[in-house]
Amino acid sequence: METGSAASEALRTRAGVLYALAAFFMWGLAVPLHFKLVSAVPALQILAHRIVWATVFALGLILIGRQWCKLVEALTSGSRLLLLCLSAGLIAINWLIYIWAVNSGHLVQTSLGYFINPLLNVVLGVLFLRERLNPAQITACMIAALGVLVLAVSSGEMPWVALALAFSFGCYGLVRKIVPVAPLIGFCIESLLLTPLALGYLTLTAVNGQSVAFQGNLRLDALLILTGLSTALPLIWFAAAAQRLKLSTIGLLQYLAPSGQLALGVLAYGEAFGRIDAAAFGLIWLALAIYTVSALRSVPPVPKPASAD
Repeated sequence: METGSAASEALRTRAGVLYALAAFFMWGLAVPLHFKLVSAVPALQILAHRIVWATVFALGLILIGRQWCKLVEALTSGSRLLLLCLSAGLIAINWLIYIWAVNSGHLVQTSLGYFINPLLNVVLGVLFLRERLNPAQITACMIAALGVLVLAVSSGEMPWVALALAFSFGCYGLVRKIVPVAPLIGFCIESLLLTPLALGYLTLTAVNGQSVAFQGNLRLDALLILTGLSTALPLIWFAAAAQRLKLSTIGLLQYLAPSGQLALGVLAYGEAFGRIDAAAFGLIWLALAIYTVSALRSVPPVPKPASAD
């Protein structure tokens, strides 16, 4: 029985790592590139389209997977619905700040926010979920904290955008960790809760002649519709990872996303990046390497099936 339990836990952990890697790759590279392509659209309109089309995409997946009963069950649970209302508000705030920052030339700031976020996840995991860190993981967190401190000091000002992104997404991850609902169902409910506000805003912009979408630019319209896909997939994958991994493990893997954002900001869009930034970046990646090695060593191997002989 113990062997089967260990094998199941090992497979669960490895699946969680794969979900996390997929989510952070999209957030680090695909999503910021996508939003750069629609930078001519006001941030609030992008957010509204993102919510509406993400809802359409999520409902389509639920229809294909025949999960309507699970959706209705979650919607009729008062405690789960309350938690999902909270997570929906947190992710909407995070989305709006992120869209504005990317399209205003602050990719380095967004990367700083998501560099801070994993440290916050570790703190939240220890404070609220009683997660424990081994000495190597504590060392990794201290090194990463030093790297983040160097990044913050080198900017010469309080990084409000970065802090807002870190706290909103860190708290979102904590809520999704504790709410007992499947990733797709939870994301769909969050989107459904936000959709009336989004549709109301889009209707208002259309009536006032301020709407940018569906004005004859088919490429732009297609890109706005696809925000539903680029929004839903990584969040569903992230929620799946959160249910399978320790919050502290997710926290350190999250450095992959801001690393991609930082590389895009500096290499593709020419944002400032000096020697101090490079030193801080090196510290953070060192911390990630230490934590990853420690986490991999703590995962029990999958036992081989017993021989039939």
